[in-house]
Amino acid sequence: MSILRFDGRACDELRPLVMETDYLSHPLASVFISCGKTRVLTAVSSEDKVPSWMKNQKVPGGWVTCEYGMLPSATTERCRREASVGKQGGRTVEIQRLIGRSLRMAVDLEKLGERTVYLDCDVIDADGGTRCASISGAALALGIGCRRLFTPAENPFKELVAAVSVGIIDGNPMLDLCYEEDSNAEVDMNVVMTESGNLVEVQGTAEGAAFSRSQLNELIDLAEHGLKQIFARQREILESIQ
Repeated sequence: MSILRFDGRACDELRPLVMETDYLSHPLASVFISCGKTRVLTAVSSEDKVPSWMKNQKVPGGWVTCEYGMLPSATTERCRREASVGKQGGRTVEIQRLIGRSLRMAVDLEKLGERTVYLDCDVIDADGGTRCASISGAALALGIGCRRLFTPAENPFKELVAAVSVGIIDGNPMLDLCYEEDSNAEVDMNVVMTESGNLVEVQGTAEGAAFSRSQLNELIDLAEHGLKQIFARQREILESIQ
């Protein structure tokens, strides 16, 4: 792919990716992730109880859930804190449910035991792909947290999970969209995948014109190309944690 984007990247190139562990002092684990200008702080906490619905339905094992939010100054125009209006917006609820679903693929919930693991994802700077960055950062934090909470034999962490955006702009498939690209895309898609290569979720939307099955396959292949690089970085960091 020889077409260059406005930031100088090739169409199949990720934004600069940085993941910094133990950014916070108090959680079980934390990862500060930046994908270009998008920056998200993720953290993992645990408590030895499960939601009441699990007890009522006698569901064995534990639970993994997420809370997601954006700082008021994370975008060009200040957004109000959702606490100040008394409720979460639909976008927030949808994103945190996506993150929770995705990260539950990373663990054996029965092996987790009667425990709830909380993933907190706070967006500091938003320049597109905040949900994808949240999933990739939180998955690494979850893997680190499980290593610290369990012995190797008891560790319920199964595999890493990551996410990346892809899209079609001016007829060209592109990887890891920034906000300017995302807001002008003819097709916008988020792909969540496990390290073993299985799909967790694909969120794809056409704007203006429908896209073909062959284009869908091309976008998923492009996403997998980027995700393999993210997995390699996650794995390198996770294996360095004692």
